Amino acid sequence: MHRIQLDNREFEGSNAVYLLGADSAGPTTLVDTATAQPAVQSELVAELEAVGVSPADIDQVLLTHFHGDHAGGAGAIQAAGDAVVRVHEADAPLVTRDPAALTEFDERHSALFDHWGMPEPAAAELRESLADDALWSADDADIEPFTDGDRFPVGDGEAAVWHLPGHTVGQSGFVLDVDGDRALFSGDALLPKYTPNVGGADIRDEHALESYLDTLVRIADGGFDVAYPGHRAPISTPEARARQILRHHRDRTDRVLDVLEAQGPADAWTVSAQLFGELEGIHILHGPGEAYAHLEHLREADVVSLVGTEYELRDSRPELDSLFPVLDAA
Repeated sequence: MHRIQLDNREFEGSNAVYLLGADSAGPTTLVDTATAQPAVQSELVAELEAVGVSPADIDQVLLTHFHGDHAGGAGAIQAAGDAVVRVHEADAPLVTRDPAALTEFDERHSALFDHWGMPEPAAAELRESLADDALWSADDADIEPFTDGDRFPVGDGEAAVWHLPGHTVGQSGFVLDVDGDRALFSGDALLPKYTPNVGGADIRDEHALESYLDTLVRIADGGFDVAYPGHRAPISTPEARARQILRHHRDRTDRVLDVLEAQGPADAWTVSAQLFGELEGIHILHGPGEAYAHLEHLREADVVSLVGTEYELRDSRPELDSLFPVLDAA
């Protein structure tokens, strides 16, 4: 395996792309591609060539999810050598840039911006940013979709698909043996420094936090020796990191309740401002999206009520451990 770190100042730190099977008879595989921005793709090509591989040598691309900083270069890699590009079926329409899927996605964004209480200047700035296709290759990728449990040859071994939703509906990881270790290529399901965004990163999931808590439990129980994330360095203790993020979300839910107790009914934008302060760039989406995911988790548990666009506590403050039973084993 060859880990390639690529410059990315827009999201969670430098992208990690993984080259597998280059020195074997099996399929030469890339896990993720980073963006299609010229500087990033030039860096990727140089890193591949340093180990004797060209984009035309790539047999398959396994994408962890649809975000442009992971999938944006897939079309260019495929065009160079006709690689098979695979992604979870739920994220496939957004990777192929299907017009109907993109229109539906944009309409969902607009509806949620209103529901969250996002001020129009912030919404306008965010819409302009989201409409920028600079992260994506001019060559749209043809996709072979996969689902949980599918398996693919990678080099001399085999990768198993683990569906790990929460960050996106189709977020997936790939499980395989790397130098005798049980390894998870986790994309953005598990990151070493930041907690992956839920709620804003993919607005299609109406139960994003619940989905992500289940994902973290699955990872924690997966018996992994190492995780190779989509950003930054490998994670040597995946179980501990998954449980740390579980506790983080329990604590964040506590902070959401602090806001509602202190100022009464509030929309997601107001709660976000109390949690994260002033936001800019993609965080204009991620902040209220995360607040919304936590508020909806509380609403589904009958802890808060939704009146119009504002959430309010129903009764006295609950014992949150009952909403996070996964913490019993943490």
